[in-house]
Amino acid sequence: MIKIKICGITNATDAQLAAKLGADALGFNFYPESPRFVQRERVRAIIASLPPFVVPVGIFVDEDPVIVRETCSFCGIRVVQLHGDEAPSVVGVLRMFKIIKAFRIRGERDLGQLRRYDVDAFLLDAYVSGLRGGTGSTFNWDLAKTVSGGVPIIVAGGLNPDNVGEAIKALNPYGVDVCGGVEAEPGKKDRVLLRRFIQEARQASPT
Repeated sequence: MIKIKICGITNATDAQLAAKLGADALGFNFYPESPRFVQRERVRAIIASLPPFVVPVGIFVDEDPVIVRETCSFCGIRVVQLHGDEAPSVVGVLRMFKIIKAFRIRGERDLGQLRRYDVDAFLLDAYVSGLRGGTGSTFNWDLAKTVSGGVPIIVAGGLNPDNVGEAIKALNPYGVDVCGGVEAEPGKKDRVLLRRFIQEARQASPT
């Protein structure tokens, strides 16, 4: 069954709705330059309100591992998504967490980086200069088919209710990740789009 991660959660209302609709994981962005940045005090409160089987994920961009550890400990986060240019050595320092390493994909050359990282999953996102995700842009999904090695693949970048089913059928990934594709505005989810996205993903998911 496909795993569904709703990223860019900034408030308890959206978090609880996503959980109720069947999201498996929620992403909280700790990158200060993101329009979906959220303070750790708020994240802690939101996580405390979640049901037990919904996984909170902390998104960090080139952050000091000490701060990553402190933030996750404070909030109750056990899964870290590294969405910057972190060196493979950073993964070792954070091995007390499950690690998702995100890569912004421009072409086949970018996929060569994956083999350098010993992580629990890869997230493949679209490359947009100067932006670190949540761009609404897609990448060439055929490139994801060339990834080998047995590490779970999470597909992101430009997914929305209209194309998530196509992506799942084409790639059969471990999971899908959506942010801007289910928003009314940055940091605020659209109830109808969120419901449709999860429904379309579930319907396309292999059983």
